[in-house]
Amino acid sequence: MKVLLIDDTPEIAELLGFALRDHGYDVTVSGYDTSINELVVQDQAEALVLDCTIFNMSESLFDAIRDDERHAELPVVIISDTPDIAVASLRRRRARRVRLVPKPFSGSDVVRALEELFEVQDAPADGGRA
Repeated sequence: MKVLLIDDTPEIAELLGFALRDHGYDVTVSGYDTSINELVVQDQAEALVLDCTIFNMSESLFDAIRDDERHAELPVVIISDTPDIAVASLRRRRARRVRLVPKPFSGSDVVRALEELFEVQDAPADGGRA
């Protein structure tokens, strides 16, 4: 599973990248970059993890991803130190295929969020009913 990790703090990006790789993810790390859609295509990312110090930065990247029809359903994990603001913002956007991980967080929190997103994606359309 290929994951693009956007983090504006190199030390945290390195640690989180190690944690994700330890759980079998193929991780590409980048700093804050407004050409995010090109990065997703270039890296063939199957999921995105956004950890920007200021939620507005993550928010702008999330909007850029969702505004591109190629990535409208891309699973996204947002790490936030202002979870109440993030939840309200995501509700206003009627965000789909997104999980919020509040700070402080561990690598296993992010792995769990990714697993939840992929479980939903892989679930049968009938909810598992025969």
